[in-house]
Amino acid sequence: MLKQKLQEALSAVLPLSIIIILLSLIAVPVSDGIMAVFIIGVFSLIIGMFLFTFGADSATMPMGESIGAYLSRSKKIWLILLGGFIIGVFITVAEPDLAVLSRLVPSVPTRTLTLTIAIGVGAFLVVSFLRTLFKIKLQWILLGFYGVIFAIASVIPQDFLGIAFDSGGVTTGPVSVPFILALGAGVAAVRDTKDKGEESFGAVALCSIGPILSVLILSLLFKGENSYESTGITEIAGFSDAVSVYLRAFPEYLKEVAVALSPIVLLFILFQIFAVKLPPRKLISIGIGLIFTYFGLVLFLMGANVGFIPIGQIMGASIATSPYAWSIIPLGFLMGFVVVMAEPAIHVLKQEVEEVTNGAISERAIITALSIGIGISVALAMLRVYTGLNLWWIILPGYILALIISFFVPPIYTAIAFDSGGVASGPMTSTFLLAFSLGASNGIGGNILRDAFGLVALVALTPLVAIQVLGLASRMKPVETVAIAEDVEIIEFDWRETL
Repeated sequence: MLKQKLQEALSAVLPLSIIIILLSLIAVPVSDGIMAVFIIGVFSLIIGMFLFTFGADSATMPMGESIGAYLSRSKKIWLILLGGFIIGVFITVAEPDLAVLSRLVPSVPTRTLTLTIAIGVGAFLVVSFLRTLFKIKLQWILLGFYGVIFAIASVIPQDFLGIAFDSGGVTTGPVSVPFILALGAGVAAVRDTKDKGEESFGAVALCSIGPILSVLILSLLFKGENSYESTGITEIAGFSDAVSVYLRAFPEYLKEVAVALSPIVLLFILFQIFAVKLPPRKLISIGIGLIFTYFGLVLFLMGANVGFIPIGQIMGASIATSPYAWSIIPLGFLMGFVVVMAEPAIHVLKQEVEEVTNGAISERAIITALSIGIGISVALAMLRVYTGLNLWWIILPGYILALIISFFVPPIYTAIAFDSGGVASGPMTSTFLLAFSLGASNGIGGNILRDAFGLVALVALTPLVAIQVLGLASRMKPVETVAIAEDVEIIEFDWRETL
């Protein structure tokens, strides 16, 4: 298992890293110091992803499944709803991706934006639980809420459009996705129904809607400012200075990840004491997994933020101001195609998909569809930076197409597709790719808020179509699903008993 996780980490990080190195040698020369920082970041990413993916399997997934199963088994609808809201808020505040976006958004105080988004996620995790318990079709919920979203978006200041849709992507990252997926599986597993595999997915999709709505409403209170400050790590003499940069950053990320994970750990401890009562052997396994998860996230986020953001800004600005500025569009496709493999939450999702569908939907099919979709989305984002194309002209028809397709594919593909949209927009997207986009827009003097923000939103959009295309191709091959939660009692939920 350890060898497999290491191979996954290497295959995830190396393709994008090689592209960046080739660009620095051929088109965008960077200083030796910046390159040294980047190379150290590559190793930090590889080790971090290896530790994180191993820890997620043995810690966050079992924690989420046990809490989700307990909430449903209780058959108390008020407890399920209250627990879902609290869990949603806690895991969102803990999400490192959100911290990255919050610091980049001008005008809105970081804490205000974070709390607004967290409330949105909590509310829609409740909606996700209700959808599972009352057997509501996912596509009808998506159709209704996205209709509301586009109605509100048509009347808000357009500078906030990209930020609002970006917020829906960054909230579903490496901390929250394993927990949300496991919660969905735990709630679905205690239902006596043949559709448990289908109902195990869709929670991430719904939790991506809440932040969009809440930020759209928040935008009515603030005025956007088209300002952007690049990171200041531009004068590094050599390898020793690069090491010093990481040594200074390491304590900060130790603290940041500890703060991020502590609400989830505290929540699980409370559930363990008063509710789930897992055996000591299981608790030891979870504890060891949490240690792996903690240090994995520290190394991963430090490598992504310290090593990849500065070089992303430099390359974006340099290429956009060169005679070959148009090349950011095909380059965007290439980077988007490979960056999906570097997202740790993708590895959690693809494993869940293969297990729940009993191998009918393979990991390779999921990764291929996501890579093509995200490559197209990043190319479209670069096209917006290059031409100033309005986000509306891409995102509105994109969602309409995705929602129309949802009525013609097996329901499990719709749930997986909308989950994939949130999962695909993780740390690598919100660090390197967003930094590349911001640097390019800033370099050519574009409108940062309207042209650069929205990249995460496009990354979250295209997998919705790509995965459902798999569903259209698979209509002749039924998908047999299995429950993935272990040691849970199968019961029939009767809503009348809760009232």
